Amino acid sequence: MSIARLSFTFGICVLFAGGCVTIPPEEREATFKQGVAAYDAGRYAEAFQIFNSISDEDAAAARNAGLMLRKGQGVPRDPGRALILLEEAAGAGLPTADADVGEMLLDGETGKSEPEDALPYLQVAAASHHVIAEYHLGTMYERGLVVPKDLDKARRLYAEAAAGGVEDAKARLAALDGEQNRTQFRPYNSYGR
Repeated sequence: MSIARLSFTFGICVLFAGGCVTIPPEEREATFKQGVAAYDAGRYAEAFQIFNSISDEDAAAARNAGLMLRKGQGVPRDPGRALILLEEAAGAGLPTADADVGEMLLDGETGKSEPEDALPYLQVAAASHHVIAEYHLGTMYERGLVVPKDLDKARRLYAEAAAGGVEDAKARLAALDGEQNRTQFRPYNSYGR
């Protein structure tokens, strides 16, 4: 057998063994839209199957399938599988998936809380102005959790999240501002005591 023929045969075997079938972009987009339509109609099991079928090639579909596994929508709740899909979507450059992964790791949804692993995901998402990530990162800076305690940075992050409508961020910002005002306020003592 010639080397060229052997190389061709080997290449074909690798292609089929690896399942390297790509879906044309137009077909992938149409499939994604079908998943969205099924989800919007409340047909969650169908939507999950559709998103999952293209999750290897579409970061948004991987995120959607991951979120459905995380919440147990149309499929049994499976935080471990959800995390894998969300990490893939984050790795493909989807900041919303970074926020999801960071939140899952911070909250310990797959076991124990892992703030040191959550930190880089939350930083990426917060840099893209994801308000939930800004809130969680703010709590980390407020408490000094895996990062140096920095109340100014916490305030900035809370302010961004609050501007985006995160009520908990508004409450934390008000609490921090209240603490600052209490430590700065010294009542006037007219009796010299």
